[in-house]
Amino acid sequence: MTLNRDIYPNLKLRMYTTGIRQNRLARMLGIHEASLSRIMNGFREPTSDIRAQLAEILHSDPDWLFYKMQINDDVAFAENELAVHQ
Repeated sequence: MTLNRDIYPNLKLRMYTTGIRQNRLARMLGIHEASLSRIMNGFREPTSDIRAQLAEILHSDPDWLFYKMQINDDVAFAENELAVHQ
């Protein structure tokens, strides 16, 4: 099974360079940390309001901040299946 998902590498980079941790950022946005994690890891698409708030908090251009990069989780599934069958 293949799981393709989009992640936002610039969002993670900007959080790192500003020193804002995920739990603090989630509180600033008024959302659960798990929701922010799902956005950052490509399992949930951020709303336009969340995008605007993140860009403002992180002082970044929204187009740059939400540049998408697609990743493929084929290998992870294959490794898990292999480990289960051994």
